[in-house]
Amino acid sequence: MTLNANAPGPVPGPTASYTASPQEMRRILFSSFLGTAVEYYDFILYATAAGIVFNQVFFAGMDPSLAIFVSFGTLAVGYIARPLGGFIFGHLGDKVGRKSILVGTVLMMGLASTAIGLLPTSEQIGVWAPILLVSLRLFQGIAVGGEWGGAMLLAFENSKKESRGFAAAFAYMGAPAGTILGTLMLSAMSTLPKEQFIEWGWRVPFVLSAVLMALGIFIRMRVSESRVFKELSAKSEAKKSRVPAAELFREHPKSLLVAVASGLSGQMAQGLMGAWAISYAVQQAVLAQTEVLNLKAIGGVGTIAAIIVASKLSDRLGRRRILIWGNIGAMLLAFPVMGLLEMGSTTAFLLAIFLGLSLVQGFTAGPYGAFVGELFPTSVRYSGTSIGYQLASTLGAGFTPMIATALVMAGGGSLWMVAVLWMAFSAMSLVSLLAAKDRSREEIQDLDGGAPGTDGTAADGARGTGRLAPTA
Repeated sequence: MTLNANAPGPVPGPTASYTASPQEMRRILFSSFLGTAVEYYDFILYATAAGIVFNQVFFAGMDPSLAIFVSFGTLAVGYIARPLGGFIFGHLGDKVGRKSILVGTVLMMGLASTAIGLLPTSEQIGVWAPILLVSLRLFQGIAVGGEWGGAMLLAFENSKKESRGFAAAFAYMGAPAGTILGTLMLSAMSTLPKEQFIEWGWRVPFVLSAVLMALGIFIRMRVSESRVFKELSAKSEAKKSRVPAAELFREHPKSLLVAVASGLSGQMAQGLMGAWAISYAVQQAVLAQTEVLNLKAIGGVGTIAAIIVASKLSDRLGRRRILIWGNIGAMLLAFPVMGLLEMGSTTAFLLAIFLGLSLVQGFTAGPYGAFVGELFPTSVRYSGTSIGYQLASTLGAGFTPMIATALVMAGGGSLWMVAVLWMAFSAMSLVSLLAAKDRSREEIQDLDGGAPGTDGTAADGARGTGRLAPTA
């Protein structure tokens, strides 16, 4: 069977599927992976630099602990901006399409990151240095806010039902891949003498964003638009005047709440172990900076492996079940991971990264893309997944490094309060998942048509949104 997005014909039956050709699917998956890797190379590069460099470059002269706290504050700005990006690009993605928006987000992120690498220091231009840094971080946050949802949906909406979890996970796999690349680049530069690293070495990975930006745009220009979206756009001229974000909040508030809450745990793992733990290990002066960065890169490889395992299991056992397992694991591992960080040895740090970043994030985030994609109909899917995911990232990761730093200072150096914080966020995700319904066995048209027990989706089914006409 071949699919024609504009072909007339009967509404597909329960066995119809929205599948791209194998060649096109490989291109879509690669684009989803690479584009997100480029975006998160830039975004996480900033997070790592905020913990080890920016306090010395843009906030020099402050007390070291206060400088780290303020530096993490600029990191939080990007996370605050991510829901705004999800709202803007989610709306546009549901109106004009997934592909064109994804080209725009890569361009916006690449330009902002390159500019960060060229910023003067506070010694050179005074207070304007941190002001410009925060402004560029704001643009980074807006760009990444629209990235993940669109990249995930291109894969999600074109894959077979039996492999939706794995296909959607390619966008998430791009995040640790970008983290690995950015971390290794920063690690290579950190082998320079400290004076040279602080003066210009840290800038090189940011300036190289321009090359990655060009590569990401080239790849995405070759990917076709989501067939499900094209068919939806051709349904009715009246839909062109609608406001997807308003429709999302009006008709699907429960689904949006589930999308936010279920994503908190995976984002908490990223904020704690992907940013704060790196800074903590370096500040303790037990491990060398280069060694810490290399161990984080190894953890990124483990994260990709865990995402693959978790997403494939979700296609067999259901998204909800795997996410529940992941959140229970996060709660059980919170105190052991903090204990390993307090030990201060290389082996203990690597084990903490493997358990807290690779394993926990892999199983709390790997199946998440398909899970939230199945919460919303095609007409608001970009808005729903983007806003839900980005709100979760702001709440779960945006302020985590700052809060964890403050909790360590308040606890006299002990990490037990950080463990409690982690457990609390994981518990919120777990509760939301226990209250949710697993829709991983349903076809795309069933997701649009509404299923019993979901909010608002039945109305979309009555309007016939998101159905693709097959031709033999």
